[in-house]
Order: sequence, then structure tokens, then C-alpha cells
Amino acid sequence: MSADFVSEFVLVDRPRPGVAVITLNRPERMNSMAFDVMVPLRRVLDDVKHDNDVRAVILTGAGSGFSSGADHKSAGAVPHVEGLTRPAFGLRSMQLLDDVILGLRRLHQPVIAAVNGAAIGGGLCLALACDIRVAGAAAYFRAAGINNGLTASELGLSFLLPRAIGTSRAFEIMLTGRDVDAVEAERIGLVSQQVPDADLLPTCLAMAQRIASFSRPGIELTKRTLWSGLDAATLEGHMQAEGLGQLYLRLLTGNFEEAVAARAENRDPVFTDDK
Repeated sequence: MSADFVSEFVLVDRPRPGVAVITLNRPERMNSMAFDVMVPLRRVLDDVKHDNDVRAVILTGAGSGFSSGADHKSAGAVPHVEGLTRPAFGLRSMQLLDDVILGLRRLHQPVIAAVNGAAIGGGLCLALACDIRVAGAAAYFRAAGINNGLTASELGLSFLLPRAIGTSRAFEIMLTGRDVDAVEAERIGLVSQQVPDADLLPTCLAMAQRIASFSRPGIELTKRTLWSGLDAATLEGHMQAEGLGQLYLRLLTGNFEEAVAARAENRDPVFTDDK
């Protein structure tokens, strides 16, 4: 598997057609969210978003950690902050991290988090911003802000975690700052499945390849409506968005007819992006 050079801390591989693997590559710091990592990651997400050869994305970490969150020893350099006061510097720093979380959500392509170890604080937020999460046996999760004398609410965590696992569990995990191991994470729905560590990337690659085999607009609109459902103020409004997506694909592609024909002929469908 060859890697595209992005920076020494962020690598992009294309191991299979239609699939990109983004690896946070600072294992000696457990892939912490230092700005030396987050700045190139933000650029990578923008590049991948506009790469029409990529139809599914996997985000993972090098070594034994997914991401350990804030780097308290080596935070790295924030660009374009010369001459700013401390409050303004803080705002720019937070905006950069916000851009990364929102960048994952705004990718056209579905993103699978291959959580191979610690996902702590901001690392948990990174995993939650992905569309699907799969955990290796060594994975564990922690809302760490409360342990550091801060709020546990950061980078969308208090929005995303209750929607992933329910309010009572989210409140308890965020207010106690305890670890959630891979077995519990699967049981409560924080991840869709947990697998042996050696099977983590192969499992995610197989999942990504399956996603990449479907209609591009079908996959993209499904991702959009799932996320809009989390934001929806009313069921009625969300159902209208879902209906428009279905109508769009039904009228503008021949993929529904192809799926029906493939089932009748006992073969795999071959989807296209237009008629």
C-alpha cells in the first residue's frame, strides 16, 4: 500500500479503487490533535472532498492510538495568528479545530472511523464526526475534558454523543470522564461493531468498498439526510428532505430499475450516476 505524501503527520493511501485511507501519523504522541497534525488534516479533507475518484473514506491512527485529543506538551503552530491578542488567538485556534470536525461531516463521501486505540477528548469528537465507527479490541473512548478541570463539551461532543448513544449514557460518560472499552462501545451503539485488532482495517476496507460500489448520488444523499435528521427540528421537515432525496434519484437515475432487474436476474446491480 503506497502513501501519498501530505505531511509527515498525515498520510493518504488509496488501497482500493474508490477508497481513501487517511492516517494520522504521529504515533509517538498517540496522534494527538496538535496543530501540526490538524492543519494538514484540514487540507486533506478539503482535497478528498473534491477528489471524484474517492467514494468512501477511512480515518485511522498510526501505531496504538486513534487520537489522544489535545496535545498538552507540543501543541504545534497555529497559522495566521501574528499580532493577535490571547483571546483572539484562542478563537482562531478553536475555529481551526471546528473546521476539521465539520469538514468530516461535510465530505461528500461517507467516512468510517477505524478506531485502533485511544480516542480521548478531541479524538472522541473526531470519531463521532465520522459517519460509521468500527473499534479494534484495544480501542477505548473517554470524554476527557472533565478530567482536566474543563467542560467535557467540546467540538460538538455534547451534540453528537447523546444522538449516538442516548442522553442518559452520554450524560454519565461525559460527567464521570470514565473510559468506555470496545466491548461496551459496541453494546451501547457508540460503534457499529468491534473486531480483533488485526481485522480492523480489513473490515473497514471491505465496508468502504461495499459503499463505493453503490450509486454515488444515492450514497451522498443518504449521508446528507442522515445528518440533516440529527439537526431536524421536526419529523415532518426531515421527512420532506428524505422524500426529496428519494424523488431526485428515482427521476434522474435509472438505478432503481437496475436494482429491480438485477434481483430478477440473480446478479449484482451495476449502478451509474445518470440515465
